[in-house]
Amino acid sequence: MIEEQTKSYSKKQIYKILHPWVRQWFNSKFEDFTPAQKKSIIDIHKKNNILISSPTGSGKTLTAFLSIISELTTLAEKDKLEDKVYCVYISPLKALDNDIEKNLDEPLEGIEKIAGKDLGIRKAVRTGDTTQYQRQKMLKKPPHILITTPETLSILLVAPKFREKLSNVKYVIVDEIHSLAENKRGVHLSLSLERLQHLIGNFTRIGLSATVSPIEEVAKFLAGYEYGVERNCKIVNINYLKELDMEVMCPVSDIVLADEEDTRLGMYDLLDDLIWENKTTLIFTNTRSGTERFVYNLKKMYPMHYNNENIMAHHSSLSKEVRLETENNLKEGKLKAVVSSTSLELGIDIGYIDLVILINSPKSVARALQRIGRSGHRLHEKSRGKIIVTDRDDLVECSVLLKNAKEGKIDRINIPTNCLDVLAQHIYGMSIENPWDIDYAFDVIKKSYCYKNLTRDDYEDVLSYMAGEYPELEERYVYAKIWIDYKKNTFGKRGKLARMLYSTNIGTIPDSSGVLVKCDGETVGKIEEDFMERLKKGDTFVLGGNTYRFNYGKGMTINVTPAMGPPTIPSWFSQQLPLSFDLAMDIQRFRAHMDVKFRYRRSKEEIMEFIHDYLYVDDFAANSIYEYFVEQFKYAKIPSNQLLLIEYYKGFGGRRFVIFHSLFGRKVNDALSRAVAYIVAKRYNINVTISISDNGFYLSSDGKIGGLESFRELNPENFENILSQSLNKTETLASRFRHCAGRSLMTLRRYKGESKSVGRQQVRGKILLKFVQDMDENFSILKEARREALEDYMDVKNALKVIEWVASEEMDVKTINTVIPSPFAFNLISQGYLDVLNQNDKAEFTKRMHQAILNQIKDKLKDIY
Repeated sequence: MIEEQTKSYSKKQIYKILHPWVRQWFNSKFEDFTPAQKKSIIDIHKKNNILISSPTGSGKTLTAFLSIISELTTLAEKDKLEDKVYCVYISPLKALDNDIEKNLDEPLEGIEKIAGKDLGIRKAVRTGDTTQYQRQKMLKKPPHILITTPETLSILLVAPKFREKLSNVKYVIVDEIHSLAENKRGVHLSLSLERLQHLIGNFTRIGLSATVSPIEEVAKFLAGYEYGVERNCKIVNINYLKELDMEVMCPVSDIVLADEEDTRLGMYDLLDDLIWENKTTLIFTNTRSGTERFVYNLKKMYPMHYNNENIMAHHSSLSKEVRLETENNLKEGKLKAVVSSTSLELGIDIGYIDLVILINSPKSVARALQRIGRSGHRLHEKSRGKIIVTDRDDLVECSVLLKNAKEGKIDRINIPTNCLDVLAQHIYGMSIENPWDIDYAFDVIKKSYCYKNLTRDDYEDVLSYMAGEYPELEERYVYAKIWIDYKKNTFGKRGKLARMLYSTNIGTIPDSSGVLVKCDGETVGKIEEDFMERLKKGDTFVLGGNTYRFNYGKGMTINVTPAMGPPTIPSWFSQQLPLSFDLAMDIQRFRAHMDVKFRYRRSKEEIMEFIHDYLYVDDFAANSIYEYFVEQFKYAKIPSNQLLLIEYYKGFGGRRFVIFHSLFGRKVNDALSRAVAYIVAKRYNINVTISISDNGFYLSSDGKIGGLESFRELNPENFENILSQSLNKTETLASRFRHCAGRSLMTLRRYKGESKSVGRQQVRGKILLKFVQDMDENFSILKEARREALEDYMDVKNALKVIEWVASEEMDVKTINTVIPSPFAFNLISQGYLDVLNQNDKAEFTKRMHQAILNQIKDKLKDIY
């Protein structure tokens, strides 16, 4: 049963269960327990499963560890501490693992000081970076607290010698569980925990999370199931601790009228002012290229303010050493500012931050809270954050996001289920442990939240693939990994190399095509493969906030030297974050409210008052929002959660555009646009160009498109099938299949010490995909690649909701013809011209379009009430 923990214990009650030395140490450091600690420590002591969700800086880590440290201290005092692992701490980041190890030093050393002797409580980090020597040492003297990652845990489960050391585990702590639950790393971990439980019996599961929704589902994910019924788990949900001081800011008074250069300069001036008003500022951009650009421009535009000593970049393409240096400098208060993509979102200890600045929308309320929670890193201190916006869509989006954040309305995460590639990997792992009864293994797998609804057919298909029952696959060098004895109903591992193959190919994160960048023999970071392909000798580009000159490339490494002056090659584009569906729907509801105000001819004063009441924005922002909506209303119609607007527009050179004003987020729009484009292409036998954003999508062609008729062909019965068909022969399916083939060990990324380059994996993936499609359309790993594309990469579930709303007439569909795209379509259309327009031209294009619309609606604007 999942239940909210309502009971809060007093300091006196908690002290009663703590060892006197632990109590004395705590008393010397803290005045009182935090609300999260008052609700959790005794339950952990009682061995209850618990999920603790509370803001960054509210003492979550100590909450999880205090009872455990107390128990280990009691055993140490009685000389009963054995050479076994008592607690496994799992986090998604190696950096977080190293942090936790350091953070445990303080209580352990403090308690020993009070005890006046060495208690011998050991803790150690075991990840892919751990040396062979350290691993051997751990076997002789295992840590009592093992700090690791999800991937390393599943390797330890098949390591015969280390498995014995896990036989006494009483606690498993999963940190930052929200960031694992929403992807395949979490699916992988949920199966590892069930395998551990099968191995050693019950243990206490402790989940630590930032603000997350739906919290009950995350608790079920943590606790797992026992024969179809969720195990008990208490939820400690502390959300009121930190007051939020959040504000949406605009660098200019009118976003549309200001030209691109004014906005750009205004933004950097605003940034510079905010940084200098505070001691330490953390700036989040949504892409690695954005991170590079901001560090480079701040140093270039304000040379008296910024240099290599006081501002640094932090993102996943930088080398571990550079990232570590940034984190340490930040912790020691040496930096004025750090610019990060997403890599500092999770709880790495980075010391005290005064202010967090988000450049443009973080695309979800949970992510905004997570990022802004990095500031005011002390209990009862306000978290201070500013979101800087540079266009009107962003302004509306961030204003609604801010409203939801202040009102505690969190967008829901989606937990993937029935992932057959991860299942294949675990079946292999299980077979290496020992032979299994087929029915019993199925029961163990179904105890994981992610596989509670796994069908017997899917399970048997995966077993059949792993056992080599598709002889055609041997032609493509895919061999059996397990044996099955159908008479005895058992399966087990094949071959002497099984453990080595498993351990070197484990995990769910696909190899990315990273190219190492070396300067004077030192690795300074990574760039993407397609970026390298564009470089010519002598080109300069920005990495880690510094400019480098490209000399030559060799395999997956390039050689560079430091350079001066502006870069000649613009930075790469990383995948942008998608807008969450829940937030998108809230923006649509705001649009509907505004539409009603205009239709009932309310005055500007009344509407401005409504904007101020509804959103937390200043006068500049409210006025920009008002002007944006009034122009859309007078020129076209306001699309909302009640109206899907389809706009027909003829562009330059007679090119036709059908613009769908479908503000449902990029993932839903990806699904809708592919299905409509597939029907259009079949119907008119033409090539269709698609462009999608969070706010809508367009189809474009030289000939007739028939957007509405094609959209009307979609219904709740045929939608998924049409979308699935549209995936065949696409790059999306090819890359998803390559990832799934890697996870399910069809493609070995590493074999006998040799690593296969991403390039070779790509080629092999494409050959295998074609082969499998001809062999069996329902082959389990192909089925999984489709599921991943539809459910994880796109959002078929919510796209289907939209189709159902239209079919039931809950959402109306209307069309308009325009000679100039309507204001809500500006960004989407100019995105389509990005290839031929540079940034300034794009802004000029938007401004000209805006002026043309104002001229068109001039007379209508006169009679605004």
